[in-house]
Amino acid sequence: MKNIYTLALLTFREALSKKIFLFFFSVSTFIIVVFALLFAFISADSFSGGFVSSQTTTFDNTIANGIKMFLIYPLYAGGLFISIFSVAGFIPSLLEKGNIDLILSKPVSRPQVILGKFLGGTAMVFTNLFYAIFMLWLLIGLKFNVWQMDFLLASVSITLAFASIYSLIIFIGIVTRSTMFSLVISYLIFFVFSPLLSSRETIFAFVDNGLMKTIFELLYYLIPQTSDLSSITTSFAVGNPIGNPAIILTSIIYIILILYVSIFIFNKKDY
Repeated sequence: MKNIYTLALLTFREALSKKIFLFFFSVSTFIIVVFALLFAFISADSFSGGFVSSQTTTFDNTIANGIKMFLIYPLYAGGLFISIFSVAGFIPSLLEKGNIDLILSKPVSRPQVILGKFLGGTAMVFTNLFYAIFMLWLLIGLKFNVWQMDFLLASVSITLAFASIYSLIIFIGIVTRSTMFSLVISYLIFFVFSPLLSSRETIFAFVDNGLMKTIFELLYYLIPQTSDLSSITTSFAVGNPIGNPAIILTSIIYIILILYVSIFIFNKKDY
């Protein structure tokens, strides 16, 4: 466990040395400052466009939820976009001649190397996401006196979406040693395949083909379910019940399985 913690900390420091963490932090801080200034100079009534409600608490909740909805998708899409870019090179860099020799010369097992890289990258992303979401939650709470804790859970669901993609990036990195290939596959999944497969039931309503249905169902469970996790994140943001909680469990199982396969392949390779 100590070795995993040390490797995770080294991965965190690697992100710092490449200014990845600082860039992520700067973007988050910019968003927070913009909304802090917005809330400071614009009254709560201005967000209603001059409309006054007799049920002030309910109306404040509605306005606060509207702002959260406005914020959450850019946080989800932008956060994952930057996060994927930030970690894509971790494994290919690790496997470069010299780097891998140095790591394997230490009293650390190969599974610990992979788990350390995974936990370090995931911790980096969660830290930034929680910082941004917590500060925005605090600003919204102070402005509208709406303190829904569910909004904070959005940082967990976004991190889970990232972790599912990151586990695949680790697998691709071990197999191909290519940062570019990892990026291309990850962005295709995030922007194309996952949204398409998430809408498979709608597609099946127009295309009645047994083979296609089987292929779509198989692919749905072979790639990260980022679109479904996006829906869960939106539900957390506004305090609604999540539609399909099983997605959280299947995503965790997916991460474990992909990491297991990655470790198995990493153990078999000769460096």
